[in-house]
Amino acid sequence: MIISLVGMRFYVRVGILPHERVHAQPLEIDLRVTRADDAEGVLDYRGLYGIAAERLAEGSLDYLEDIATSLVERAMSLTGVIAARAAVRKPNVLVGGPLAYAEVIAERGGG
Repeated sequence: MIISLVGMRFYVRVGILPHERVHAQPLEIDLRVTRADDAEGVLDYRGLYGIAAERLAEGSLDYLEDIATSLVERAMSLTGVIAARAAVRKPNVLVGGPLAYAEVIAERGGG
């Protein structure tokens, strides 16, 4: 069974540039987990959302890669989860031209 939370939006200070450390900006997260067919019980969506909210509240938000990796590792620790995927999107990235967002995806496990 696959469970996805798509388009979670948080406002955080994320990035390594001086203005990114001062001003909060939107960060979007999709978190998907695959549970084993024989997993007991259900997965509470609030717990899955909490993984993202708690990670972002901890600080140390320099790189999207670190955020995505830590979300996947935390999701893999949930009972019955055999695979996890986190997509972290940052709109408004200054790259010198038009860009909808930068996105980093981390995945672990099979399933």
